[in-house]
Amino acid sequence: MEKEKDAEGYPSICEVIEILGAKWSFLIIAELNKGPRRFQQLQRDLSVVRTQSLTNALRQLEKNGLVHREVFPTVPVTVEYSLTEKGADFQSALKEMENWAKRWRSVQT
Repeated sequence: MEKEKDAEGYPSICEVIEILGAKWSFLIIAELNKGPRRFQQLQRDLSVVRTQSLTNALRQLEKNGLVHREVFPTVPVTVEYSLTEKGADFQSALKEMENWAKRWRSVQT
């Protein structure tokens, strides 16, 4: 009941934040929008994200249906991540957030 009170007026936004979870989720989704990536490739491309944080964020995104994890039976095992339809659909929201940030970047409060 307390959760409903806190989210009053903003239940959809709170749901999005809960689904995305980790603070690095936005960067991961943006990177995977370029195409499927292996873990090491994501780690190189998102060097600001620590390994454990990347792992946790990918698990959260996979659990919530935004990222697909595919394991290939190679030696060593190859794991590839890609966006699901749900994850790809989030791109329009990310683009709008980027536009908003650009528009207000130079404005001082």
